[in-house]
Amino acid sequence: MKPKPFVPQMCSHDEKYVRDQTTGLIWHRAKNRTLYADTDRSQVVYHSNYLRYFEFGRTSLMRDVAYSYKQIEESGYVYPIIDLGLTFYQSLYYDDLMYIYTRPVNLERVRLQFDYVVTHAEKGYIICVGYTKHCAANATGRPVAVDPKTVELWKNFPDKI
Repeated sequence: MKPKPFVPQMCSHDEKYVRDQTTGLIWHRAKNRTLYADTDRSQVVYHSNYLRYFEFGRTSLMRDVAYSYKQIEESGYVYPIIDLGLTFYQSLYYDDLMYIYTRPVNLERVRLQFDYVVTHAEKGYIICVGYTKHCAANATGRPVAVDPKTVELWKNFPDKI
């Protein structure tokens, strides 16, 4: 199966953001390099590590919009993952440089979703695409409405660039 085209073009004023030329959507971009510890015996990145890469993209986005996960937790909220999906197209290997593209989508009263595209930074091809869905909860784990600052981020994300 071939992935849908993803053609990121740098936003002129901030290298952390790109516009996908095929959809017009803005994505946050984080750069990461695979570690030897990320690979399995076949020398490819082990599949579960892509969830760590998604987390890296998600936390980088939140930090870059001035609302880190640490601040979210300090304000009394947590966002555990309640659903996720991944589709793989290519493999990453030890020391490969990747871009993790992340964007906030689908905001509901107590749930929200991030979408991801991971590409090989030097060759440009898509490694995988995926999503994570989260439930807003208070410190005791009880579901609550998404906090106002996160709601504001979702509403304004494309306009912030």
